[in-house]
Amino acid sequence: MSLRPSPRPIAHPLRYSYGTNGLTDLRLDDALSLLADLGYDGVGLTLDHMHLDPLAPDLAARTQKLARRLDELGLGVTIETGARYVLDPRRKHGPSLLDPDPDQRARRADLLVRAVRIATDLGAHAVHCFSGILPKDPAGEAGTEGHAVAAEDAAWKRLAETLTPVLDAATAAGIPLAVEPEPGHLLATLDDFHRLRTALGSPEALGVTLDIGHCQCLEPLSPADCVRAAAPWLRHVQIEDMRRGVHEHLPFGDGEIDFPPVLEALAAVGYQGLVSVELPRHSHAGPQLAQQSLPFLHHAAAVSTPPDAGRPPNPGEGPTDSDGRTP
Repeated sequence: MSLRPSPRPIAHPLRYSYGTNGLTDLRLDDALSLLADLGYDGVGLTLDHMHLDPLAPDLAARTQKLARRLDELGLGVTIETGARYVLDPRRKHGPSLLDPDPDQRARRADLLVRAVRIATDLGAHAVHCFSGILPKDPAGEAGTEGHAVAAEDAAWKRLAETLTPVLDAATAAGIPLAVEPEPGHLLATLDDFHRLRTALGSPEALGVTLDIGHCQCLEPLSPADCVRAAAPWLRHVQIEDMRRGVHEHLPFGDGEIDFPPVLEALAAVGYQGLVSVELPRHSHAGPQLAQQSLPFLHHAAAVSTPPDAGRPPNPGEGPTDSDGRTP
């Protein structure tokens, strides 16, 4: 396989990364070297046992070593927390922030606080998380409509309470906590994100992870319009192809998304974080898909780039932050 870096469109502001949850068959250093060789700007680092295990001994030393390696390779980083079995070897994504057992919820919150510390040490631009699915009724019955509504309201309260210490840690660290609307989860849409944000009092540290495929899957707006709607809270972006109504992460070109308008919208709103390719079920072909994905994105960005994109901004125009946040 050739590892020639993809030619970059002149003056386009977006920066691209690739998620390590799509490179789980590679050692972490091999994955990072691959991405640097291919010309990626960064990495979406999932905290997991095969790469950077957040629960194994000597975490601080391992994180410091990784920070040096990222610096050597010139890679930025986002911290992802979607590992399937990092906390529980028998329950996918368990325990969640919605677990009925407060001690189990605390385990998830502790993982996220650890993620914030790791993000601080690595200079990451955001920490990603998600709500989890609504727990099943312990009696195994759906119950009445009123019971279902009460159970959902209780889950929302649990989510806000469990995230509070994580947000405190993120606030102290100055790193955004970017919650991802995930199909099938309690927090599944942008409207759901706003429900959580309002319940928490709109804390500065709380932002959104926008998965472009998820927008295609279930949002009423187009993916490009989702970008514009989410812009004030946009702290992290994941990207892949997808089809309407089917939650399946697909390589670029295998789904229905029109990518140039999406990338144009991201550039137009001044998004400065990493745009991370998210193909968690394709690790068997991870190196090949990493090689194919970056030229695709660069081509789509070149198509979307307006003619005056290379001109210097006028005074007071455009984003000025350098920490990956939008205004």
